[in-house]
Parts: sequence; structure tokens; C-alpha cells
Amino acid sequence: MSKHILFLLIFLPVTVFSQDSNLGNWINYFGNKKINDDLNWHHEVQYRNYNMVGDLEQLLLRTGIGYNLSEKNNNVLLGYGFIMSENYKSFFTDKVRVNEHRIFQQFITKQNFGRFYLQHRYRFEQRFIEGNFKMRFRYFLGLNVALNNKTLTDNTVYLSAYNEIFINDRDANFDRNRLYGAIGYKLSKVVKFELGYMNQFFEVKGRDQLNMNVFVSF
Repeated sequence: MSKHILFLLIFLPVTVFSQDSNLGNWINYFGNKKINDDLNWHHEVQYRNYNMVGDLEQLLLRTGIGYNLSEKNNNVLLGYGFIMSENYKSFFTDKVRVNEHRIFQQFITKQNFGRFYLQHRYRFEQRFIEGNFKMRFRYFLGLNVALNNKTLTDNTVYLSAYNEIFINDRDANFDRNRLYGAIGYKLSKVVKFELGYMNQFFEVKGRDQLNMNVFVSF
């Protein structure tokens, strides 16, 4: 069963790329390097497209140093992100490039109940966007459920879901909400893959994305 799921995760995106679609696509890499028992280095690259591929919406580079608290399921982190956005001006013709530098602080706490793995993430961002300064709070609630094994061990197929809400410090306080569902495959304690679908909605509009995620812990 797991081999078939892995085949699906690798080759389904290739089939999708060959078709024209208005559906957006995010290709994401998330890395976590253990420095010692207390410290970890987080790093990620997100390549976001307006369509399936070739129409860049945003390139996001994020990194940070985390510290494990007395319980290893609790981690605080100080990070930095660089975000380059290519926004359409109007009628999907001309684009304008916007660069953002972002400092953020976050707290992650994890819980495990048998097959169920729960994660809460609280993130506070200070955003420097082309001379403007904004702040934003984000709350993330995620759930992974092991399917073919009793725990998230090697060669495990799992379901993944999360919801994340974004709150601004000014103007319209509600920024956006992301609702996500995926099928995942944990190859080993180092690598896992997810193929998912995300709905992102704003105050007056929404957008859907196909997400392909790779997670590496080493």
C-alpha cells in the first residue's frame, strides 16, 4: 500500500503540470536540523505559483533558531523571512514586485494520542514591506493521523489537516484563513512527503492551491 501512495505523491504532480488550470500551486521544502538537545535550526523554501507552474506569485525563504523547553514537545523560535511577491496590478496583465523582510517569534507545542498527533503554533510577525511596517498574529492548529501503522513510524501513510488564521494589527483585522487537507507518507525518521489541497480565503475573496510538501529532519 505504501509503495502505491509514494508513487502517487511523485507522479501525480507531473500529470497535473501538463494540464492548463487556474488552480494555484505551492512547492514547499521544510527542514529542521538538530544542533544539540536544546537547539534546532529551522529553514524552509516555498515556491508559490498563480497557476500550476511558471507564473510566480511568491518566493518565500524563512529560517530561525529554536530552543526546546523542559519538555521536548515545546519549542520557542526566533526567525527571519525574506518574501518576494509578484503581484498583478489589474486584469492579470502587468505585475509589480514587492519585497518583504520579516522577523517573527513563535511557540510550538505538540501532543500525541495514539495514532493522533496534534500541533499548536502561535506566531507573531513584524513585517517590513517596501518602507511600511505591519504586525500580524497567526494561530495554527494541525493534526496528523497514522493509517497503516499505530504510530508515525517509518513507512507510514497518514492523513494531515490544519487550519491557520491570520490577524492584522490595523485596518481590517482579519487577514486570511487557510484550511488544508493532505495525504502523507513518512519514509523514515528523516523524510516525509505530503500532497495536499488548501483553500485560502480573505475578507472578500478566496483562492485554492495544490500543495506539494517535503519535510526533512536531520
